[in-house]
Amino acid sequence: MEFQMRLSRYLITAFFLLFPISSAFAADGLDTGDTAWMIVATALVMVMTPAGLALFYGGMSRYKNLLNTYAMTFVAYCLGSVIWVMWGYTLAFGPDLAGVVGGLDNAFLRGIGVDSLSGTIPTLVFVVFQMTFAAITVALVLGSVVDRMKFSAWIVFTILWLTFIYSPIAHWVWGGGWMAEMGALDFAGGTVVHINAGVAGLVLSYSLGKRIGYGKTPMFPSSVSLTALGAALLWFGWFGFNAGSELAADGIAASAFLVTNTSAAMGALGWMFAEWLINKKPTLLGIASGVVAGLVAITPAAGFVGLGSSLLIGLIAGVLGFFSVAILKKKIGYDDSLDAFGVHGMCGIWGALATGLFANPAINEIGTGLFFGNPGQVAIQAISIVGTIVYTAIGTLIVIFITKALTGGLRVSEEDEILGLDSAIHGERAFEIEP
Repeated sequence: MEFQMRLSRYLITAFFLLFPISSAFAADGLDTGDTAWMIVATALVMVMTPAGLALFYGGMSRYKNLLNTYAMTFVAYCLGSVIWVMWGYTLAFGPDLAGVVGGLDNAFLRGIGVDSLSGTIPTLVFVVFQMTFAAITVALVLGSVVDRMKFSAWIVFTILWLTFIYSPIAHWVWGGGWMAEMGALDFAGGTVVHINAGVAGLVLSYSLGKRIGYGKTPMFPSSVSLTALGAALLWFGWFGFNAGSELAADGIAASAFLVTNTSAAMGALGWMFAEWLINKKPTLLGIASGVVAGLVAITPAAGFVGLGSSLLIGLIAGVLGFFSVAILKKKIGYDDSLDAFGVHGMCGIWGALATGLFANPAINEIGTGLFFGNPGQVAIQAISIVGTIVYTAIGTLIVIFITKALTGGLRVSEEDEILGLDSAIHGERAFEIEP
């Protein structure tokens, strides 16, 4: 018996020497599975901006401004990449200062090394993951102002907006700020990304004024095919956007993955049938836009709701997106070129409210919504929505004022706008068609 016990101890010791215990089982250590997933998720979100969004927006812009739309999307990603590691990250996730913004302790990623951890993943991976969110958020604003904004003004606006608008709001929600303390739920960016970008786009479009000929001259998309391809790439990347926001390879990430796909599909169907009923034509542009509407709406709720809720969230988002673009915009009379506010702003608001309605503690114990016994969550979500709208609107106006002062105005000349920004600014043309 003593021999067997001794042999068992030897075998157990040998096992752990030959096969060290995985960090996945360490309470606070690095988890290689989570890390691998987050590197993949980060790459997926990266693809969303210079590929997915550039194609989606580029195809909807007029042929003479397609390359300008691409260029402004690309430069937004490049600027976001640099600003984030220099000072954006620390403003968003640095030590909390009165619930409003992060401190400058981690400027230029000071104090963050290869062994630094955020939960079970390297902090450097978390930094890059969050950087992709910052970059796509400011790029989304572009959809409201294509065809008429100066390239130099866009660069200055991007730098200022990421610094003074995006980073503080990211801190409020995800960095330990006042919205987080209040208990606001935003799994992957309903307030931080979509309401924020949509409201900023609306304010910027009003400041720039309408395009020459808007409402009088037909303004056809340069390529609906490119837009549809861009929507598909956004859909693909959004799995990293939403499921990656769990920051772990677990059941909540799997659920977020599932409901993201379901809501996108229902958004497409909702927009398609609404358009078919009202305009008698189910357009591919509408279907692609519906996909994005469904993705936007599920984003804040992705880690909190189940399958049934995602079906309803996506369906309402598709119908709401169509209504906002086809009816609301005409009634109010603003020129939101590619409907950044109509899709991201309006569907982001719906998604944030829906989170307060449908958050299911059986999915994620962090959130409990109205239909699961917590009516107060709806009020908290409403406060977070209003807070984001007010701060973004006022802050964006200030950023616009400073940008105007630094660049001599936001808008291109009338001559350049008529000629097209591809030729006037970049000296290029998107299409070379020989006779």
